[in-house]
Amino acid sequence: MPEGDTPMRGSAAPTSPGAWDARSEALLGAPAPTPRAAAALGPRTPEDTVDTPAPGITPAPGETAATPPRESATQPPRDTDREAPTAPAAAPATDGAPCTDGAPRTAAAPGTDREAAAGTTLPAPAPVPAARPRRGNADPVKVLMHRHRELCERAVDPLEIAAGLEAQGFTDRTAARFRHRDVFSLAEELYARVPRGSGPAAPPVPAAPGTDAWLPAALAPGAAAALTGIGLAVTHGPVRIAVGAAGALLLTGALVLAVRRGPFRAPDGGTVPAARLWTLWLLAYAVCGDGLLTQVLSGGPDGPWDLTPGPLLGLALAVAPAAWCARLFAHRARRRIADSRGLADFAASARALLLGTVTLQLLALAVLLGLTGFSPGALALGALLLLARLLTVHGFPETAAAALAAAGAAEALALASVLAARVPVPGFDGLAAPVRAVVDTWGPGAVPTLVCGATALGLLAHATGALSRASAHATP
Repeated sequence: MPEGDTPMRGSAAPTSPGAWDARSEALLGAPAPTPRAAAALGPRTPEDTVDTPAPGITPAPGETAATPPRESATQPPRDTDREAPTAPAAAPATDGAPCTDGAPRTAAAPGTDREAAAGTTLPAPAPVPAARPRRGNADPVKVLMHRHRELCERAVDPLEIAAGLEAQGFTDRTAARFRHRDVFSLAEELYARVPRGSGPAAPPVPAAPGTDAWLPAALAPGAAAALTGIGLAVTHGPVRIAVGAAGALLLTGALVLAVRRGPFRAPDGGTVPAARLWTLWLLAYAVCGDGLLTQVLSGGPDGPWDLTPGPLLGLALAVAPAAWCARLFAHRARRRIADSRGLADFAASARALLLGTVTLQLLALAVLLGLTGFSPGALALGALLLLARLLTVHGFPETAAAALAAAGAAEALALASVLAARVPVPGFDGLAAPVRAVVDTWGPGAVPTLVCGATALGLLAHATGALSRASAHATP
C-alpha cells in the first residue's frame, strides 16, 4: 500500500490485498485504534502472505463460509502458489479424543466444518417437554370393551353382544353416554375392535344326556291322559275314583318330565315353584270347575259334580305340538339374530315369528279339542300355558308365574264370591251378581274362557315386547 493511503484498521487486521471490503467491515464492527504501516512493494514472502484471523471474531449468525476477498485494481494478482492456506487459531476436535489442553472433544455435526474452524459455539438444543398425560378417559368404549371382553370374544355376531348388553340393562340412553345412537351401533364397534380367534379353541361341550329324547317326554302327558280316560270309561264306583287319582298322579309326573326336557326346559334356576301349583289348579278347574260352579250357584254342592275330562285330554295331547312350536320359535329366532341388520329389524321379525307360533299351536289345539271335546276355556288355557312356558324358557319366569297366579286367583275368586254371597251380612248378597250374570248369559264355561283369555291376551302383549329382544334368544 502506498504511504499516502488510509491506514489499516488494527493490528489484527488482515494484510491481504482487498481484504477491507464492505463485508469484512460489517464483521469487524468497530475500527481498530492503532494503524499499521503497509509493507513496501516488492517480492512477498510466505510470512507476508499468511492471513491471520483476528482473535475472538466469529461470523455473524447464518454465515457458513467467508466471502473470498476481491482483488485490488492497483495491485497485481497474488501468487497463490507461494501463499500458505489460512489455518484456524484453534479448531475443536471432532474425533471424540481428548484435546491436549484437557478440554473434552465434541463431535462435529455434518456441515459445520467451517463454523468449527472459525470457533463458533453452537447452542445446545432446547429440551422438549414431556407430554403431560391426559386426565380422564378419552375412549369410553375401550373401558366397556375390557369390562365385557369375554362376551365380545365369544360373540359370533354383533347382535349377540347387543343381547348381552341389553340383558345387563343397557338402553339407547346408556349407549349415548358411549357416543353411540343405540345399543346395536355400540355392539358393532365392540365386535369390530375386539379380536377373536387368537386364543386356543375351547373344547367341545359334551351333549347333556337325554337331550335328543325330548319327543318321548313331550308325548308322555298325552299318553298318561289317554290311559286315564280309558280307565275312567271302563270302571265304576270306588275303582273309578282310584283310577282317577292314579291317573292324576301319572299325568302330573308326565307334565313335570315334559317341562324338564327339550324345548320346554328352562335354564337352571329359571323357574318359580309357585307356577307349578297354579298350573295344576288351572288344569283341575278345566276338569271339574264348570260342574262345581253350577252346583254352587244352585245352593250346593249337594254331592259329586260332573267332570269333563275331554278338555284335559286335548290339552295333554297338545303338549307334543306345543313343544315342537317352542323349538321352532327358538331356532328361528336365533337364526334371525345372524340374519338381521339391527335390533329393530330383529324385533319386527321376532314379533311376527311369535304370533305365527301361537297361531300354529292354537290351530293344533283346536283340532285336538274337536276330537276329544271342544271347550273355549280349554283353548284359552292352552294359549296361556304356551305363552307362560315360552317366557319361562327365555328368561322371564316371574312374569309367567304372575300371569298364572292371576288367572288361578280369578277362577278361585269366582267360586268364593258365590259362596260369600250366602253370608247373612248386608251387602254380601251382591258379590255373586257378576258371576251369575256371566253364567246365565254364556254358561259356566264362560268364566274360565274370560279369565284365561284376558290373561293370555295380556301375556301375549308383554311377550311381543319381551321375546322380541335379542337378549331373550342369546345362546346360553
